[in-house]
Parts: sequence; C-alpha cells; structure tokens
Amino acid sequence: MKIYTRRGDTGETGLLGAARVRKNTVRVEAYGAVDELNACLGQVCAVVTDSDVRDLLVGIQRDLFALGAQLADVRKPKTKKREKAALPHGKVAVLEQAIDRYEEKLTPLKTFILPGGCEAGARLHLARTVCRRAERRIAALAEKEGVPAAILAYANRLSDLLFVLARAVNARAGAEEIAW
Repeated sequence: MKIYTRRGDTGETGLLGAARVRKNTVRVEAYGAVDELNACLGQVCAVVTDSDVRDLLVGIQRDLFALGAQLADVRKPKTKKREKAALPHGKVAVLEQAIDRYEEKLTPLKTFILPGGCEAGARLHLARTVCRRAERRIAALAEKEGVPAAILAYANRLSDLLFVLARAVNARAGAEEIAW
C-alpha cells in the first residue's frame, strides 16, 4: 500500500461507507482532533518514566483509534468489521477507576493551578487541552449528525484523567504546582 494516493489533493477525503467529503467537514474535524490527541499522548509516552502511566496511556491510544474509526464510519447499520472499533460504555468506567486511583494519592486542590511541571506533566496538560478541543468537535458532530453517547462521555472523562495524571506525574517528580 502506498502512503500517498493523490486522492486528497483537491481537499477531499473518503469516509468509511460514504462518498468523498471536504476535509473541513464537522466529521473530519472531529476525528482529526482525536488523531491529534493520540499523537500528543504518544509524545507523553516518549518521555514519561512511570510504566503504570505509560501502560494506561497506550491503552487509551488504542481506544482513541477505535473512537476515531467510529467517527469516520457513516455506514448504517455498522458492519462486522466495526467490532474492532467498538468503544463500549464500560471504557468510561475504566477511566473513572483510573482517576480515582491516582487522585487518592494527591493533595486535594483548593485553587486552580497553572499547567506545567516536569516535561511529562506539562505534556499531559497540553494533551488535556487537545482532548477538550476534540470533545468540542465531537459535540458539534453529535449536534449535527449524532454520535454514540459513549464517545462523548469517554472524551469528557479522558480530559479529567489527563489532568489527574499530569498532577500525579508532577507529584512523583517533585515538580511544584503553581497556584493561579
């Protein structure tokens, strides 16, 4: 398979099960933002020294591939191949359990904190903001064309987890949290 096809040279791309669409459609913006988030998490994995955090993030990256595939698929009903791209609502509970597990070891916040800290912590804060953007794009798609509730819930909970992970990684590194 060649990496370039020239089919996108006119500003269009193909969706699963659909004709070609403009690259600036709401759907393409949504799965593009998810792809960007996945790349941000790859950057975190490249620098984080905590294997538990890296393992969690790699699992999330796999989930994001599934989520992006769902956003790119406009077929109704969905085909059997879609099973690999399933994102069950139970995945949200996995994120919540991780939030609880990491948060119980952190000092409760009494004020907002500035994003930053050690390199991995700062990259997690950046990933959180990219996640929020992806969530906004997904919400726009949901308003226009509909999106499974599990996808919206997953994106919302993931940004919370990324915030908690940033704090946890910074705490482990002894990085100061700067109050706003």
